[in-house]
Amino acid sequence: MTEMAWNNYIFKDPWWLAALLAIPLILWIRGRRGVPALVVPFAGAWYRPSLLRRSALPVGAGVVGLVLVVLALARPQHIDDKRQARRQGYDLMLVIDLSGSMLAEDNARPGAGPNRLQVIKPVIRAFIENRPNDRIGIVVFSTQAYTLAPLTFDHDWLARQLDRLEIGVIDADHTAIGDGLGVALTRLEQAGREEGNRRKGAFVVLLTDGSNNSGVLTPEQATEIARTRGIPVYTIGAGKDGYTFLPVRDDHGNTITYTQILADLDEGALINIANQTGGRFFRARDADTVKEAFEAIDRAQKIEFEAHSYLITTELFPWFAVPGLAILLLSGVALAWPSLRRAAAPARPPLPAGTAAPP
Repeated sequence: MTEMAWNNYIFKDPWWLAALLAIPLILWIRGRRGVPALVVPFAGAWYRPSLLRRSALPVGAGVVGLVLVVLALARPQHIDDKRQARRQGYDLMLVIDLSGSMLAEDNARPGAGPNRLQVIKPVIRAFIENRPNDRIGIVVFSTQAYTLAPLTFDHDWLARQLDRLEIGVIDADHTAIGDGLGVALTRLEQAGREEGNRRKGAFVVLLTDGSNNSGVLTPEQATEIARTRGIPVYTIGAGKDGYTFLPVRDDHGNTITYTQILADLDEGALINIANQTGGRFFRARDADTVKEAFEAIDRAQKIEFEAHSYLITTELFPWFAVPGLAILLLSGVALAWPSLRRAAAPARPPLPAGTAAPP
């Protein structure tokens, strides 16, 4: 059955609206043909045209009541359209390096642009926003590894946690790549047991600019765990080769000078992690190549869905039917009142012959 919609309102049975055209048409036809009486629905009485002409207000009210009843029969509804894609996407963990070297600025001169962490944050945020069907979590690591955000569909909340990322929120002296990957794999394993087979799969995106020099797990051990569980790991090596500028900060976090450091990226380890697990390695030397890396991962691990929708509706039938019937009843009583009074008046006895009728 065809529905009629306007903004957030619809008529579920709009064919009843055709009755609105019949109301003025019937009144006009009956007036033209000189029909002596008109039936007012629900009033149960006959009214003469002369009476109707003298009672324009009740008749107008009756027409309004009929309009409201017809609108009620058309089933007006307020709708709240909720669209939700099938939850069959991926579980993925973002593993982000927060060691001190992520403060390095890969620019031609010190202080000329953002540091490595500032470069990746907007790219990661866009990546998260582009994957609404996936549960995404974040693990951060430096000397140790921590879960910043567990797997969640609440990507707005996840973006707020990403905004909180700063170098120094955890001990930033070393780089525990193996532990960071190990924590992410543990989170995915826990989620997999809870979710069963309802998820398409899982993968990890690991971003670092250094080499493993801390932690309990070695990158090789974490790689073997990922390989046996069938979890691809996409690795991104951030930062340019050679020397770069690293700010030196005081106790209040203010930059007081810059020093030069040599890139310490263990590219071979990241390539091995990706190859052993079925992922892919990306070299991201600047903002553009970081963006290209995340876009390539998005294309490689993306599921397209046909979205289905469901409607939450509020029936507005009573808001039209109740006042409509009440108005019809009152207008019918108002129109019938003179006839009812005459019918209820006692009959006068016949006057004697030759007696004049009282005025």
